[in-house]
Amino acid sequence: MVFNPTFLFIIILFVLLFNSIKILREYERAVIFRLGRFTALRGPGLILLIPGLEKMVRVDLRTVTMDIPSQDIISKDNVTLKVNGVVYFRVNDPNKAVIAVEDYYSATAQISQTTLRTVIGQYELDEILQHRDKINASLQEILDEQTEPWGIKVSTVEVKAIDLPLDMQKAMARQAQAERDKRAKIISAEAEYEAAKKLAEAAQILDAQDNAITLRYLETMQNISSGEGKTTTFFPIPINLIKDLLGKERS
Repeated sequence: MVFNPTFLFIIILFVLLFNSIKILREYERAVIFRLGRFTALRGPGLILLIPGLEKMVRVDLRTVTMDIPSQDIISKDNVTLKVNGVVYFRVNDPNKAVIAVEDYYSATAQISQTTLRTVIGQYELDEILQHRDKINASLQEILDEQTEPWGIKVSTVEVKAIDLPLDMQKAMARQAQAERDKRAKIISAEAEYEAAKKLAEAAQILDAQDNAITLRYLETMQNISSGEGKTTTFFPIPINLIKDLLGKERS
């Protein structure tokens, strides 16, 4: 068998050409190193590498959704909580993401956990439950500032869930019930006050007319005596007649 150098050269050339041609998607960029030194940022589309001299690191520019695992945190008023969250970030500068940090995803994950514990620990329990938007904004601002040297842009940070101890949940339930009872008593007292005012106004109107109270008595008697199954009968006696009789007896 005769060895053909031309055929071997063609095979080597084909292998080198195959390794030199790279295709990057629209959301990908290539950080190029030539002899270990950063030279260019290429992509998307078709790019060519110098075989043996250039190497590339592929970087994804899409937004990454990263869960922050549940963290044991002690609030400012010494309540133990379990808090987890989610971070949305993307690579804003591929050069820094590759050169400035060994693994930008792992670094962002670790700094997110630390920042969550630090920020939540600065608030009391009631503030954590009531001002979640403020906490989210503070987390986003701090994380964005810390990851900016790595070429990372943190767009959103959300606290997903806050798990309270069972005894704290029971205490909060009792507090909520007490608040509801308080509001019910206040509403009832206000209703009694309004009713008393209306009764006082009605009494003044009845007192202004001599026959008004008599008509009211007659209407009440009619309501009591009329109706199905009622057998009560009233015989009204004029008040003036009683006054005349009492006056004759005294005389």
